[in-house]
Amino acid sequence: MSRREILQRVLSSDSLPTLPTVAAKLLSITSDEETTVREIAELISHDMSLSAKVLRVVNSSFYSLSSKVGNIQQAVTILGIQAVRSLVLSFSLLNLTRTPCRGFNHKIFWERSLASAVSARLIMGYLDESQREEAFVAGLLQNIGEMILAIEFPEDCERIRAMIDQGCEEMLAEQRVLGVDHAVLGQAIARKWGFPSSLVTPIAYHHKPQSYLSGNEAADRLNKVVHVSYLMAGIFYSDRPEVYHRRFVVESKKLLGLDPTLVDDIASRVHTEVNRVAGYFGMQVNIEHSVEEILQEANTRLAQINMTYEQMNRELTEAKMELHRLTRELQEKNRRLEALVNLDGLTGVYNHRYFQSTLRKEISRARRHAHPLSLIMADVDHFKGFNDHHGHQVGDFILREMCQVMTRVLREYDLIARYGGEEFAVVLPETDLDAALNVAEKIRLEVAESRFEQDGKTYQVALSLGVATLSPDDRATTSDELIGQADQALLQAKRKGRNRVLAFGEKNRWLDRIWPG
Repeated sequence: MSRREILQRVLSSDSLPTLPTVAAKLLSITSDEETTVREIAELISHDMSLSAKVLRVVNSSFYSLSSKVGNIQQAVTILGIQAVRSLVLSFSLLNLTRTPCRGFNHKIFWERSLASAVSARLIMGYLDESQREEAFVAGLLQNIGEMILAIEFPEDCERIRAMIDQGCEEMLAEQRVLGVDHAVLGQAIARKWGFPSSLVTPIAYHHKPQSYLSGNEAADRLNKVVHVSYLMAGIFYSDRPEVYHRRFVVESKKLLGLDPTLVDDIASRVHTEVNRVAGYFGMQVNIEHSVEEILQEANTRLAQINMTYEQMNRELTEAKMELHRLTRELQEKNRRLEALVNLDGLTGVYNHRYFQSTLRKEISRARRHAHPLSLIMADVDHFKGFNDHHGHQVGDFILREMCQVMTRVLREYDLIARYGGEEFAVVLPETDLDAALNVAEKIRLEVAESRFEQDGKTYQVALSLGVATLSPDDRATTSDELIGQADQALLQAKRKGRNRVLAFGEKNRWLDRIWPG
């Protein structure tokens, strides 16, 4: 529904409470400047119960008159039309039918409204005595829109409360759900009841008094007083009293120019004043703690929360340390698992399975990026005879040491793997044939010139190496075919005399350097 449709639904609703007849007529006749005190007194006197309530308050410490008032006409004469009208409206509002509404507590709503009204009257007493009664009614009426929302839109109210519980500001939550907030609805219902503009305006602006720009000084002051009275009531009726108190202190100074001493004096008196005034209006309100005591309790709870928070932090830190320890253990176990799965147990280089998987991936990547890829197959010359003469343990030692020599020649992203027995494979990404032949020759020379020492004995070995290259435009050669080509080149190197490098398909391109020996 649009905002206009929502307002029309509210104003035409049969479920909304209505003002008693006397209150409605009183609003009507007091808008006429020619209305006499006698006419007002006669109207109120028609309702004996209301008259008795008004006289009870008039003769109480609420007004602290020096002499007893015996009838309504005398009360109107002494207090003035505005004060008596405010009393009648207050009694009428506080006795509106409490329409049952799921999730909305009418009792707490009117208690908080009375606390706002008392606070507004008390604050206005320091600023302008003539507006005290108007401030009381405006404070009482400011959130009437919340009750309208609860009656007309109970399901939407549940959604709004859920958003507020999650940290959304109240009026923003109402606007997001309904497209209208309780200030607008309160203003509409107050106009329907015939309230004067001096009381309607604070309802519309009690959450944002700075937005009122008419230039009317009295109306502006009343809007601001009603606003800070809402903050004062929040100290008693919210679970975040310290927040409301902080805003009350700041905004009382900013909006009304109240000095800190005066603000403290108001805060110290409010709870006893609310308890006392509630009795005059037939309400059972018992605010047990002063603002100071409430804030002390809030500070104690906050300190307990902070202690809990610190304990949680300690536990979290310990949990993080334990998590880091477990992570390191897991990383170490994963490393060991990788060694078992991907590495050759004897030499420490990658195993045959990992080599096959990596070669397929590198061929795919080379084709994707149009890069060359080379493969070296290397075999230890006369290794069987070496094992036969020196024993397999020495042979194992030579293979391990030789792998370390080969690794020093390679780049970080090259791969060396044990293909089987004394045969090894080296994958050279982004490497053309000429570069691969140079790498192979470096490996051959490093191994040939190395001296492998164990138990006081020195050993030398030689390698034969075959090189095959996948060109950037080769889209057909498979990994098995590339391995076969490198193996054929290796076989040719063996046949040509061993301890040399030969490239597949180019029979005259081996580096014919005979191993010294």
